Formats: sequence, structure tokens, C-alpha cells
Amino acid sequence: MNDACEDISRASRGPKPMKITIPDFSLVVMIGASGSGKSSFATRNFAKTEIISSDTYRGIVSDDEASQEATDDAFELVHDIAAKRLKRRKLAVIDATNVRAEDRAELIDLAVKYHAPPVALVINPDAEICRAQNASRTTRRVPDDVIDAQLQVLRGSLSQLDGEGFRVVHRLTTLDEIANGAITRVPVAADKRYIPGPFDIIGDVHGCFTELSELLTRLGYEVSIRGTGANRIVASKPPQGRMAVFVGDLVDRGDNTPDVLRLVMHMVAEGHALCVPGNHDNKLMRWLRGNDVKQTHGLDKTVEQLDCEPAELRPDIEKFIADLPSHLWLADGKLAVAHAGIKDKLLGRVSLRVYMFCLYGETSGETDEFGLPIRYNWAAEYSGETSVVYGHTPVPEAQWMNNTLCLDTGCCFGGRLTALRWPENETVSVTARQVYAEPIRPFGHPPARPKVAKS
Repeated sequence: MNDACEDISRASRGPKPMKITIPDFSLVVMIGASGSGKSSFATRNFAKTEIISSDTYRGIVSDDEASQEATDDAFELVHDIAAKRLKRRKLAVIDATNVRAEDRAELIDLAVKYHAPPVALVINPDAEICRAQNASRTTRRVPDDVIDAQLQVLRGSLSQLDGEGFRVVHRLTTLDEIANGAITRVPVAADKRYIPGPFDIIGDVHGCFTELSELLTRLGYEVSIRGTGANRIVASKPPQGRMAVFVGDLVDRGDNTPDVLRLVMHMVAEGHALCVPGNHDNKLMRWLRGNDVKQTHGLDKTVEQLDCEPAELRPDIEKFIADLPSHLWLADGKLAVAHAGIKDKLLGRVSLRVYMFCLYGETSGETDEFGLPIRYNWAAEYSGETSVVYGHTPVPEAQWMNNTLCLDTGCCFGGRLTALRWPENETVSVTARQVYAEPIRPFGHPPARPKVAKS
């Protein structure tokens, strides 16, 4: 055994496990030169069915795993099998060199198509380690100049990885890291199927703190806020075993957005509540980041109210909204909560498209006679087994439609603030104390998406 291989052997016996956290549903792109140890690392950390190896598919199409002539056909199968797994919401691990940016771009596009977080796992030891491990192989040996060329391409693009679209990039370079690295899988942020409930799901609050306090009290929560400025103190206590869930649009239009945010942020931090972002919350976050955002549809009120609050509240609000998951998948998959709704095929998936659907629902890209985006009633076509509870569109009454329920009953417009007790399927409402803003268009579900005639 040469020195480099002996170093690898000693490292594999070393007591220094390195934990590498990845989403349990993701597309893992292994990146490393031939002989880097990426295939061995994959075999130690992933199930055989999860690993999609370019060498394996070269062998399948040509009976020779080292055949470069078979590369195009092999990668066609690699991408196809990865697509099938991602479609079924299964982890997929691409075991190939992937040192070229253009090859990685194709895989990132595949992940985006199926709303799977793309994860880069870079195995990048010194060149002599790659050569030594390659030389110790009994099959699939690669010429040293090919390894050197791969390393040159890889190291020329390493600084670009963070900007290529990967959700996370893990880099393993030392012998200890490569030999002892261990994968830890965690659910994506939206996947809270392990939380069984029961839940109290609360519709769009829109800055109506008095009504929110009244509703929570009726639901059995103890909440209070006292003090002023930086000394304002929040307290909350949920009913035994229950948890509140907020459907988003905490802000704008009402008379006390800062205290709504204080209370919800406190409840989430204490484990008394969960929350998803609404489009108004997202707009506030972008304003807090200094983006060019028009202060319309109630944001002007929120900005005016925040101007009277301690400056240190603003970064806390920005981070809170930024960290919220696009939707929540709860109770062993029986329940989902999203601000504007979600289709069953998007549950537990992560992408900008999923996030935007959860914020805005299904829109046409045009505006109506009120100057507002034209929305379609996605719920009219919903047929999933998961119950979806949402808000976003003010309706006169919270009524079930195709296993979906809209909880926005227009509190800020003088309507009511409504909650759903789940799994009891009981609604609880409080009446708005006043009209905080005039509605721009009438309450009610938008029309269904127009049918496209077959030609």
C-alpha cells in the first residue's frame, strides 16, 4: 500500500465523524474528480436505490463502465431515473464527476422542475490522493492526465458553486472529512407531518391586534402584552396540547401591526404556534431590506406604525418572515396550511414556484377592473386527500370546497377574524371592532381557471 492509500486507511479509522445535514427530499449532486472517493462516500451514506451512478449506466448501455463512448446514453438514463425519483418525492443522488458548470446546470434545472432542493456535495482531496485511489482500483482506472484535467476544471469553478442555484454546498477536502463524514437527513421546512395537532388555524389578521387577542382568548389561549418600547413584554400560554397556526398576512391595514408581529413571533419562538408568510408579509420583508416597494394596500400604515417602534424590532421582523416556510404539511399528511393555498402535487416541495403559488395562488398575470391581479379559484379543481386551509381572498363565510377552506373573512374590512379548530372542523369567529380599510373589490371566491378548448 502506498503512502496516500495508507493515509486514507488511517483516516477511515479516525474518531472524527463530520455531520452533513441535507433535506430528506433533495437532489444531491456529487462533485469530484475520478479517484476522489465520492462513490465510496455515497455507498456509505445512501441506499443503493438512491444512488444514480454514471458508471453504472455506462455499463448498462455498453457492458463497460469505463466506456466514454457510452457517456451520452448513460447520462440520458441518469437524468431520466433522477426525474422519476423526484417525481415520486424520493431522494436522488447523482454519482458522477460533475466538475463542469454546464453539467451541474442541467441537474439544477431538473431539481427545480420537480421542486426539490439541489444540494452540492463536493469531494475534493489533494491530487495525489485521487491518483492513489484511482491506481488502487481493479477496474475503471482513469489516466492521471484525465484526473488532472478534471481537478483543474473543478477548482476553477468552485468559487461559483454558491451562485449556481444550489440550496446548500458541502465541501469535504481533508481525509478525516471524506472518510468519516456522515449524512444527517432532516425534513424540508414545510414538512411538519410529525406534528399531529390538534390545531387552531387563524385567518388573515392584517394588523388587527385587538381582534386577534379576543379570538385567541375565545380559543383558550392566554396572551398579554405590557410595557412600552424596547421594554414591551409578550406572554402566551396555549390550551393543553393545542397549537395555533397562522395563515399569513399578519400585517397592513389594521391599527396595530407591531403588536400582532410581537405576539405571533413570541408564540412561534415558544413553540405555541406555527406560521406561513402571506404576500403582505413578504412585501414588508422586502421593504425592510431596502427594496423599491410601493407603500400601498396598507403597507403605508405598517411603516407609519413601525416608525414609532424601537429600531431593533425591524431586523427581528425581517428575519422572522424570511425564515417562514412557504407552507405547512401537518398531521401525517392529512392537513396543509398555505396563505393562498397549495395544490397536492406541490406538498412538501421547495422552489420559487411553490413559494409564489403559496403567496399569491393561481393568477393570470393580468389585472382586473380594480387594478388587482386576476386570480383563479384553484380550489374549484382541487381533488387531493390532504385538507388545505388557506386565506388571501376575503370571503363572506368560511365554507369547505373540495376539501379546502378559506379562512379570510375580511376582519380588516369590517368583517370577522375566523379560526378553524382542527380536527374538530369547528369555526370560531370574532367581529371586527371597526372598518380599518375599505375593500377594493367585493368579497368572494374568484372564478375557476378558464378551460382551454382542445383543437
